[in-house]
Amino acid sequence: MSETGLARDPDWWRGAVIYQIYPRSFQDSNGDGVGDLAGIIERLPHVASLGADAIWISPFFTSPMLDFGYDVADYRDVDPIFGTLGDFDALIARAHSLGIRVMIDLVLSHTSDRHPWFKESRSSRDNARADWYVWADAKPDGTAPTNWLSIFGGPAWEWDTERQQYYMHNFLASQPDLNFHNPEVQDELLAVARYWLERGVDGFRLDTLNFYFQDKELRSNPVLPKELRTYETAPEVNPYNWQEHLYDKSRPEMIGFLRRFRAVMDDFADITSVGEVGDAQRGLEIVGEYTSGGDKVHMCYAFEFLARTTPTGTRIAEVLGRFFGAAPGGWPCWAFSNHDGERHISRWELSDAQARLYLGVLLSLRGSVCLYQGEELGLPEAYVPFEALQDPYGIRFWPKFRGRDGCRTPMPWAKDNGYAGFSEAKPWLPIPPEHVERAVARQEADPASLLNFYRGLIAWRKTRPELRAGDMTIVQATETLLALERRDGDRALFCVFNFGAEPARVPLPAGSWRAVDGTGFTGRIEDGTAILPPRQAVFAEPG
Repeated sequence: MSETGLARDPDWWRGAVIYQIYPRSFQDSNGDGVGDLAGIIERLPHVASLGADAIWISPFFTSPMLDFGYDVADYRDVDPIFGTLGDFDALIARAHSLGIRVMIDLVLSHTSDRHPWFKESRSSRDNARADWYVWADAKPDGTAPTNWLSIFGGPAWEWDTERQQYYMHNFLASQPDLNFHNPEVQDELLAVARYWLERGVDGFRLDTLNFYFQDKELRSNPVLPKELRTYETAPEVNPYNWQEHLYDKSRPEMIGFLRRFRAVMDDFADITSVGEVGDAQRGLEIVGEYTSGGDKVHMCYAFEFLARTTPTGTRIAEVLGRFFGAAPGGWPCWAFSNHDGERHISRWELSDAQARLYLGVLLSLRGSVCLYQGEELGLPEAYVPFEALQDPYGIRFWPKFRGRDGCRTPMPWAKDNGYAGFSEAKPWLPIPPEHVERAVARQEADPASLLNFYRGLIAWRKTRPELRAGDMTIVQATETLLALERRDGDRALFCVFNFGAEPARVPLPAGSWRAVDGTGFTGRIEDGTAILPPRQAVFAEPG
């Protein structure tokens, strides 16, 4: 056992179920309407009851909260709205006592403009941190150095009257991008990672991982032809999609930094990392590059399953083929929902039966799994009226794109509380009545609830080493069917999913197969054939 009380296992992350917590919306402990670290501690037994191996906590660092923590003003402290460093230490201790590892969200590509580094950097062109951010002179006509665009709308350059130069920002103008071409910047960020590892964290989720570097020559991006545009990274209304992002992100220098970052993590036991890769053209290929070789990040996720396109058997097979084709030895982390996109229940218009089926798929893919808070309750996307919006992204592109507030509303814990057990005060975002109907307390009392289905299927998966780390073969994939074979040594598991509204029959591989009990699905085996009712699955093992 390690000093934390957790079993020593350098590969614990392979096939792990990681539960994402958005701290503002998980549990409020002090009655100010905003969730906090003490609230997370209070609700950790819920996470343990799901069977999650780890939590990923979205940023809680000191911040002006213009992008709700993704604009960091101090990497080594907790924002008072969330608590104190002592609260964080207590959170780690409590999580570890429950067998849950703790991953934190590191936002390294940019800081807040209120960070002391940026204040110094903008003060002159010759101070000690003058080159810590991406600064450039205007073109002769006064316009921005390149045509690069911000994901949050408008140019990716902001004029600074103090330095009389432009600085780059991939997101809000108040989120200037750090200059990773400067070795001092890399050294300081690696020291930040080491600080939190020494404090006891078990790993990192790395925000906007492929945005760290930009082209040193500051070349403009080419136009992306309309027929090639997809809308996985940014919504359709955003002109960001009109460029082929060759020069403002996903640069080759990133590989060297990732090796440096991995070397820091390898100084500590049982650490992992998962990177977010946002690139509509090359996302899976970049994921492959970043996870290959065992000397960069442990795993990554791209946006293919976070997009609006409902995953059919054909689509899932295509994504799996692209990933493992790009990185045969790489390790993915799959997710259907997170804090940045419309909840998949609404995005794909799923019934509870379909939600169960897609959970079965998610837990059957080779790779690790991220679940987003409230997903286990089947929460739909909340409608947040314009006057209640907090997200600057949604405010900028309203009404065609409503931003991210709809997936960030507070967790409903109780049905009989004015604010659903989240807080004693008015929450920072409204809790819709349909969420209260799906509260944790209500579903816990119903053995047939989606919450209890999540618990049961995750617990069953823990008994199947084939699903956690075994090899995977795609046996059949159509629009309505997906059949996978998972193997771990002498153990084998055949997984068949029927997405269609009609019954289906799928022949099993040669040999004797029997249906596995305990999954909650109603498919069965007859004469070497999987018999699947609509939107059902069957898992079979030799015997």
